[in-house]
Amino acid sequence: MTSCKPSNVPPVDEIDIAALQERYALERERRLKRAGGKQYVQPSGGAVSSFVSDPHKEITPREPISDEIDVVILGAGWGGVLASYYLTKQGVTDFRCVDTAGDFGGVWYWNQYPGIQCDNESYCYLPLLEETGFMPSKKFADGWEIQGYARQIAEQFGFADKALFHTMITSLVWDEDLQRWHVGTNRGDNIKARFVVMANGVLNMPKLPAIEGIESFKGKIFHTARWDYDYTGGKYGDPTLEKLSDKKVALVGTGATAIQAVPFLAESAQHLYVVQRTPSCVDARPNPPTDTSWLASLSPGWQKERQDNFHRGAMEAYGPDDEDLVCDFWTEINRNMKARLEQEGWPEISEEEFLARRMEMDHRVMERMRRRVDELVEDGEVAEALKPYYNFMCKRPLSSDAFYPAFNRKNVELIDVADTKGLQKITEKGFVANGEEYEADCIIFASGFEVTSALERRWGIDRIEGREGKSLYDHWRNGPQTLHGTMTHGFPNQFYIGYIQGGLNASVTEQFGRQGEHIAYVIAEALEKGAVAVEPTEEAMRSYTDHFKATQISNDDLLNICPPSYFSNEGADTHEWGLFRQWGGGWHDFTKMLADWRDAGQLEGMDVRLPETQS
Repeated sequence: MTSCKPSNVPPVDEIDIAALQERYALERERRLKRAGGKQYVQPSGGAVSSFVSDPHKEITPREPISDEIDVVILGAGWGGVLASYYLTKQGVTDFRCVDTAGDFGGVWYWNQYPGIQCDNESYCYLPLLEETGFMPSKKFADGWEIQGYARQIAEQFGFADKALFHTMITSLVWDEDLQRWHVGTNRGDNIKARFVVMANGVLNMPKLPAIEGIESFKGKIFHTARWDYDYTGGKYGDPTLEKLSDKKVALVGTGATAIQAVPFLAESAQHLYVVQRTPSCVDARPNPPTDTSWLASLSPGWQKERQDNFHRGAMEAYGPDDEDLVCDFWTEINRNMKARLEQEGWPEISEEEFLARRMEMDHRVMERMRRRVDELVEDGEVAEALKPYYNFMCKRPLSSDAFYPAFNRKNVELIDVADTKGLQKITEKGFVANGEEYEADCIIFASGFEVTSALERRWGIDRIEGREGKSLYDHWRNGPQTLHGTMTHGFPNQFYIGYIQGGLNASVTEQFGRQGEHIAYVIAEALEKGAVAVEPTEEAMRSYTDHFKATQISNDDLLNICPPSYFSNEGADTHEWGLFRQWGGGWHDFTKMLADWRDAGQLEGMDVRLPETQS
């Protein structure tokens, strides 16, 4: 792998930062709907029944099961796979993963749309590479390879047969007499579990715009996370989409999914409408195959070193001894900052000056991105509409070599709906945008997932009740209250994996892995002690929550100047469930705190209840 150099960004004297900030604010206001997250609804039946079904595998009927078990893990995506791995490593093997999908993989099972790839470097994103001996075939691995790897881990470490697939958990109710969780499912199962791990992921509930007339559409309609190859032609891994050759197709959305799917739809459809509210920031995507000589040069511990390096480059800052090992758009700002400070001999500067310099570099990088659009899109008006006018991390940064050139095709039409803040209406024959009706045979929603909305919407579980019938939804109505981001008072033996009052790593799988490791330790300790229940004391929960809130690294100022997106729950004023809440001391301080807590071996702050005969 070659040495990484700073990128070629425009000089600061070529851009007017004050004018750009005004433009950013204007573009945000154009797109902001006061309805916030309420402009989206949960799919149910009718014309959008495909949003909640599984087009990838047939659901096999089975008899309800009755089971008593140590651990139920809600989810078989990366959170569930990593929780299972660390439980197995702790010697806890009496567990099940329960998932609505038909296999392991979570978001990588559901998302089988054309062109799907990882948009983080695979060598950092895919966990446990040294433990499994697996190596991704290229920098940005294909979705099918990632899903297959998730299953490989389950098989390799002996828990592939411990899953209930095509099964939705509908209720979790704590039984104080039995000291067990009653786990209800849509298959009529009766499962009693000592412990429950909520590993149901971030991208698990498809999001549907609440557009007038959606039920009246007579054509085909589906979400990209439920791709229908029977309709489009082609198959997963070979998306030729030959059945669209006589079809007018509308793709609603220009986020991470759309930039990967658009080139394939553009090649196949008779006519493609790309409906855009807010453009994405799309950089180049060099995606070479894994270098065998680099692979041979790796030493034990290489993946953790690389993940740490990526985290510093994407979220913190590079120091004098750091080399950017990842060298892509995620690390560009800090790579350029390092080069500048290096030129100046690493002067001592205040935090305020560093942040000011970083914001300047943010503007220069975004201007480079906008100029890239002009280089690749022939129509000046279309190019201008595709340019991102916001700060770098306002929306998920993306990369593609094929997205912008697709708009040079005569059969591809960009429909920008910023001024109407989305589609105005769906009709029997198509859709209405900017006061004009467009006929379409098929409408595909690349509208994302419920990410920062209320828990009820994201999780879709009817009842989660702890001691004395207390609802977790009510308990966390104004935001989470936890110990270590993984446990809460009043809900014994229940644990959480996700963006909940913890450390924040640039790689979601690394974050989920450390949470799974911590949870597995607590469960193993409880079983070793013969405890019937463990939970944080109220004092410990409040102390941790207060400390977290007082010291957290807040990004509210950024979210409140960004265009609406799932990062900000569509422009909400407050962000109790914002993705990027993190421990004030940073990632490494957080993981050290957890490790020190485990090493002490006291389960400090936990109420450990033994059977009455032992108490």
